[in-house]
This record gives sequence, C-alpha cells and structure tokens, in this order.
Amino acid sequence: MATLKSFEPATGAQLWTGEAGDVEAEVARARAAWAGWAARPLAVRIETLRRFANVVRGAKDQLADLIARETGKPLWESATEVDAVVNKVDISVSAYSERTSQRRLEGALGARVAVRHKPHGVLAVLGPYNFPAHLPNGHIVPALIAGNAVVFKPSEKTPAVGERLVQLFHEAGVPEDVLRCVQGGPEIGKALAASPGLDGLLFTGSARAGLALHRQFADTPHKILALEMGGNNPLVIWDPKDIYVAAVIAVQSAFMSAGQRCTAARRLIVEDGKHEELVAMVVKLAERLIVDGPHANPPPFMGPVIDNDSADRLQEGFLDLMIKGGRPLKHLDRPQPDKPFLTPAIIDVTEVRDRPDAELFGPVLQVVRVPDFDAALVEANATRYGLAASLVGGSPQLYDRFWANVRAGVVNWNKPTNGAPSNAPFGGIGLSGNHRPSAYYAADYCAYPVTSSEAEQPRASIGIGLRDPYAANNLEG
Repeated sequence: MATLKSFEPATGAQLWTGEAGDVEAEVARARAAWAGWAARPLAVRIETLRRFANVVRGAKDQLADLIARETGKPLWESATEVDAVVNKVDISVSAYSERTSQRRLEGALGARVAVRHKPHGVLAVLGPYNFPAHLPNGHIVPALIAGNAVVFKPSEKTPAVGERLVQLFHEAGVPEDVLRCVQGGPEIGKALAASPGLDGLLFTGSARAGLALHRQFADTPHKILALEMGGNNPLVIWDPKDIYVAAVIAVQSAFMSAGQRCTAARRLIVEDGKHEELVAMVVKLAERLIVDGPHANPPPFMGPVIDNDSADRLQEGFLDLMIKGGRPLKHLDRPQPDKPFLTPAIIDVTEVRDRPDAELFGPVLQVVRVPDFDAALVEANATRYGLAASLVGGSPQLYDRFWANVRAGVVNWNKPTNGAPSNAPFGGIGLSGNHRPSAYYAADYCAYPVTSSEAEQPRASIGIGLRDPYAANNLEG
C-alpha cells in the first residue's frame, strides 16, 4: 500500500502519515452494516448524531487546532468551522423533518395514500481540503440520519482532519462499519466512485473532478450523484452609500480563507469612471491584511494557501493575466519561496482579451470596469459557473433587477458572496453543480420518496370489459 503524508502549510512540518485504504473492503463493510443501521428507529439515529455533536463540542479546542495546522487557516477561523460541525446536527434534523416528512392522504374506496422516505444504501462522500470537517460533515450527518451507511474519503491534503472526524462519530456511538474512512489520493477517489457496491456519491471539489464524476456516472442513472464544484463568482458594487463598508465587503468576499472558499468573489465589477475611490480603498484594506501562521499573535486575517503546488498555480495564473493585458493594482507576492504564503492580489482585467473563465482558488481579485448596469449584468453572467453573486449598493429596484437576471444559486444584497447560511439550500448551476443543492436541502438527496396506496382489506372489482358468463354458457348449449 502507498504511504500518505500530510504537512502543515505554514511550517512545512509533517503532521500525519498513514496508508492508502482498500476501497472494496471498506465498501463491503459498510454494505454489511447498512441494513441494521437503517432498521434502527429514526429517533435512535437522531439521538446518536446528537451525541456526536456533544462529543465534538467537548473536543473543540483539539479539533480546531488540528484544522488550523493542517489547512493553515487562522485558529479563530478553524474554531468557527468546529462550531459549524456541531450546529449541522440540529439543522439536519430539522431539514429531514421538513424535507422528508411522512404524509398521509385519503384515497378512493376508504384507502389511504402514504408518502415515506427510504435511504439509498451506501453513499460515498468525497471531501475537500478548504473545510475538511464542515463540508464532508454536511453530507455525512444527513446521510446517517436518513439511514444510509457512508464511506468517506477525505482530501489527500487533509487526511488527519478526516480521520479525526470519523473517530468522533465512532466515539459518539455511530457503529464503526456504518461510517468508514478510506484514505488515498485521486486514484483511490476514482476507485471509490467506480465501486459497484455504492448507491450514490456526494462530492464537493473542483469542476474538473466533478465533470469527471459526471461522466463516470453517466451509465448509472440508478445511483444518486450530488456535485458542488465551486464558482467564478461576481461581486457587483454599484452606487454604494458608504465606500469603506463596500470595500470591507469586497475584501471579505475575496480574501477570507485566503480566497479558498468556493463562494469567494473572483470578479469585482464596478462602474467605469466612478470606481477609483472604491478600488483604491479595497487596495488599501488589502495591504493592511495580516497574513501569517494559524497560531500567530496578533491573529492573522488569512493564512497560507493549502500547499506550494497551489501557490505555484496561482502565481502562474496571475502572471498569465498580466501577460494578456491585466494591470496589477496589488501584486501577488510570495514572501517565502518555500512556503505557500501569498499576499492578497488585485488586478484590473478590463482590457484582457479572452479572459479565462477559471476559478483561481486563492487570494486573487480581478477588477472589471463596465459602462452601465446592463453591462454589469452581462459581465456577472459571463461565466460557465453559477454558484454565488452579490450586489453591494443600489436601490431595492436595482437589486430586483440583479436578482431576476443574475444566474447563481446564492444571490446576496449588501452582503459578501461567501458565508452562506447552513439553514438554507446551498448550490449552484452551470459548472457549479448538478441541481443537487446541499446544506439544508441535503436531505433531498440522502433519501428517496416512496408512495404507497394502502387499505386494511383488499377490495377489487372489474366493472367493464368482461363477457357475460351466462351468455357464454348459452352459446355452449
């Protein structure tokens, strides 16, 4: 078996080592355990998950420290991720009750019609590295509540957090075979997705990987596939009443989590000729942001990106925009060549021809100047993605136009593009997803509806289309 290693982005120190897992063995264990878990009363499954929330609450400091060390995120931000893991349980319980509730209707002849939901069986969960506990947990919790067994493959960049998350589920009483953890790189992920023992797969990650999964599942329409694949998200700032507040929202949208959020603003769209003060304020704020290790004092706004390979790709992407005519307003600097710390970068790409419609997954904000609001809407929709979009400023009527015309699954007004609430659906269109929104709506793809017509006694008759039995006897005579 291949040996896996995880390193702290901020220090380069080795954090974790382990072996790649056996996909078919883990799927077989989950399948053998699934029926027993599904047969448990819903109240028992919910109580088990509530114990999990308590276990995580008790391990908050340790888990937050692990997340911070393995992702490089500031400790304060990692602590908020642990809170999200805890809160997901009650949110998922409410969502299951609302989205998959039992219904009974009156039918014909005294019968009744019942609508109930069943679990799919064994679901795979492929987790990302940017929120290595919260985002996979957002699939695992609703899947377990619905009665599924789960095989979870963490990102190969955050295996330690993934392993610890599963341990916390087991400590809370989720049977070990009901939730399995299989470690490994992309090849293990492909093998898991291809396993004939799966009934579905829940994915959060890049569009490239999501498209590969979509093709892989093309011949298996009987298996559920839920994809969340990021975005090239627009932030439109138009006639803001407070330039400073608008700039703060832009900085929060673009640079929170070092730009490694799928809802991060990638494009800042502004009115040409009225943009100078706003853009200058955004640059000024970006220059003040503290970029440092997760445990630094004073606490940083953002840490490094996940690894040196990601930092290399971001630098190459920024350079490519410059070569194509982009005008840097704040350069993407790398203070330590051997570490993935990057300073937040801002570049005016208005004059860039054939601008790539790509998700630069890091602290790079592209400024696009447009002549009017109609052009702002055209630019906002000039992407194959469709996850998040936000308008800052403008009137209620302008926001109505924005909401009606922008193509995205998360549309905000006077709020950042990122930080979508967990008690609402979360997903996008285009390359951002396959119409399987997660968060509150995850209950929809973790169970399927079953319609039953039911009666305590069988009653049946055929009222038309039968020969008269007496007429038949007469013919024989």
